[in-house]
Amino acid sequence: MGGNQTSIPEFLLLGFPVGPRIQMLLFGLFSLFYIFTLLGNGTILGLNSLDSRLHTPMYFFLSHLAVVDIAYACNTVPQMLVNLLHPAKPISFAGCMTQMFLFLSFAHTECLLLVLMSYDRYVAICHPLRYSTIMTWKVCITLALTSWTLGVLLALVHLMLLLPLSFCGPQKVNHFFCEITAVLKLACVDTHINEAIVLAGALSVLVGPFFSIVISYVHILCAILKIQSGEGRQKAFSICSSHLCVVGLFYGTAIIMYVEPQYESPKEQNKYLLLFHSLFNPMLNPLIYGLRNKEVQGVLKRMLVKERTS
Repeated sequence: MGGNQTSIPEFLLLGFPVGPRIQMLLFGLFSLFYIFTLLGNGTILGLNSLDSRLHTPMYFFLSHLAVVDIAYACNTVPQMLVNLLHPAKPISFAGCMTQMFLFLSFAHTECLLLVLMSYDRYVAICHPLRYSTIMTWKVCITLALTSWTLGVLLALVHLMLLLPLSFCGPQKVNHFFCEITAVLKLACVDTHINEAIVLAGALSVLVGPFFSIVISYVHILCAILKIQSGEGRQKAFSICSSHLCVVGLFYGTAIIMYVEPQYESPKEQNKYLLLFHSLFNPMLNPLIYGLRNKEVQGVLKRMLVKERTS
């Protein structure tokens, strides 16, 4: 086996097994989604920076989520678009490893940010009188920085375990980007440790945080039902339902891909789930928060009216 091991300088991403016409259609469609992702999340960031009414912990964490979503899309979508136009164009080994590291970093960070957002809603609804003393700016900044740091460190663990592996031909990655489980299949050495770390990482950043969010929202639901004011109850439901939509979309697809018995689910199914996870989720997040959140809608309307009258 030692004689068959080679150092692969580049990989070929197989992408989607479709004809040239469908590839051009997907290129146009995905380009449109990519633009909507950048515009939607950019709008969230712009509104948050321009209007002081959104300078609250909830929108602080939402801004970090928007940054992650933009980074998510910029990390995977351009390469996918290039592959649709030039299917035979390879990606270098260094480029592949960088893309995988960034994807894992952003994925881990988003998992932790969603937990912070649920904790923020828990404190706001279940302990409203203590909210300003618990969710101080110092606490919020520390929590956000911790999420980013842990996300990068967890991704670094996967990268450090993968780099020493030897890879054999064919160098074809059955995915539209350098996804870790797809790259591991090309190794010509035993990857059981890597697979175990991937599963352990998925359990730690997906299942644990997901159940903590569920527990938080059970307490939130109980607190909402006790609110006497109909308007206050409706506002609380609106904000929390937006967050639950994002949580359901993100964790639902991620758990199916990485916590389901590893490497037994159909490859194509995981590919399309990850497409939804990395392209549609970042596009839908600002739409969900913007369309269902009256504060964001109000700020946007005031900005548009001010622009027209100026």
